[in-house]
Amino acid sequence: MPIKTQALLLGLNRSGLYYKPVGPSEEELAIKRRIDEIYTDHPYYGSRRITAQLRREGHVVNRKAVQRHMREMGIEGVRPGRNLSKRNSEHRVYPYLLRGVKPSHPNHVWGIDITYIRLQKGWMYLVAVIDWYSRYVVSWELDQTLETAFVLKAARKALDQAKPDVFNSDQGSQFTSPEYIRLVGEAGVQVSMDGKGRVTDNIFTERFWRSLKYEEVYLNEYASPREARRGIGSYIDFYNHERPHQALGYMTPAEAYFGEEVAGRLAGLTIASAGS
Repeated sequence: MPIKTQALLLGLNRSGLYYKPVGPSEEELAIKRRIDEIYTDHPYYGSRRITAQLRREGHVVNRKAVQRHMREMGIEGVRPGRNLSKRNSEHRVYPYLLRGVKPSHPNHVWGIDITYIRLQKGWMYLVAVIDWYSRYVVSWELDQTLETAFVLKAARKALDQAKPDVFNSDQGSQFTSPEYIRLVGEAGVQVSMDGKGRVTDNIFTERFWRSLKYEEVYLNEYASPREARRGIGSYIDFYNHERPHQALGYMTPAEAYFGEEVAGRLAGLTIASAGS
């Protein structure tokens, strides 16, 4: 059926059917890439400091533009600390339960967080659930929006594998949403949330983001979401099963989480699956 006839039947303006949205400019993408790098190195920087740093490097940009870019990236920069989405004022906030607590065994404390992943022509968001004792990435998901659904999917996938004593997050709207709180509560797990503006409350996840970005994301220019999923998935397998950690006595996260014998069998299955 011709476009003209379709537009007539639907009561639409034919010109609108030919419209193609304009993607972000190369200049905008370059600035966002640099904002991501600055914020990864200094997660306590707000928009004022990031604007000053960009100007020092020769970028012609004002603070209002930096704030807009950071909102689109999922970074709230008007105060110190990470906050990838503003908290819904109607959502309940839970106290931080881990001050002075040192994770002592696998599944004692899990952390969940979101970070920005750059592509050649856009960006995505990565959510990951990490066991704080072993640094093991229990589950992860990638999406092109900050909607709550992909957070719920990652949390549900993790809770299907095990149950922590405490599940910690920031105060973002995804983690204060009734759906997330219900999911964690029904699993019999305590909800904990970072103190406002306290990036150090989730330091284990922050360290993982830094490793992921410098060892994988910044070394590759993902042309598509599929490439990003493939690259990040391969890195997380490597991080879990092959990358030793000094803080773990040079064990891998999987060895610290499952025990060396089980981790060895799992690593073999992962390698066989990747090669098939």
